[in-house]
Amino acid sequence: MTDDFAAIKERARTLPKGRCFDDFTAEQTFQHHWGRTLTEADSVLFATLTLSYNPIYFNADTARAQHHDRLVAHPNLVFLTVFGLSVEDLSEGGGPFLGVEKLTFHRPVLVGETLRARSRVRETRRSASHPGMGIVSWHTEGLVGDLVVVDFVRTNFVRTADAPSVL
Repeated sequence: MTDDFAAIKERARTLPKGRCFDDFTAEQTFQHHWGRTLTEADSVLFATLTLSYNPIYFNADTARAQHHDRLVAHPNLVFLTVFGLSVEDLSEGGGPFLGVEKLTFHRPVLVGETLRARSRVRETRRSASHPGMGIVSWHTEGLVGDLVVVDFVRTNFVRTADAPSVL
């Protein structure tokens, strides 16, 4: 058994994930795949775990009293879901996250709605202080149908094509 494992391990190779800095150009657009339908369980669990006890996230009567036909998905869940949908295309290759700015919620997302995401490269520049890294900013939009429900700008360090595999 150990010999079989050693043979398999010997043949294994690391597959690169994500894009490098050199793969991004200003104004390049990404339509992120899949999308994610937010469920009642998602919303209630997120609100509970984050101690966000606004009843529109977990009480249908309160949501209806505030003119929503069903529960409202927690806005931070909406933001994090859209952010997560963008990772494979934008930052899966690694590199420190530098922040989010201009986060705007345009309308509540209701339980049962499906979020999709798209991103546009705003800016790219090589890092002067971190050789082998570039800095990329993206404008990401979260959509329900064709309607933008959340948008934000995020920035990451991203490895350059000529960077060593471990920095």
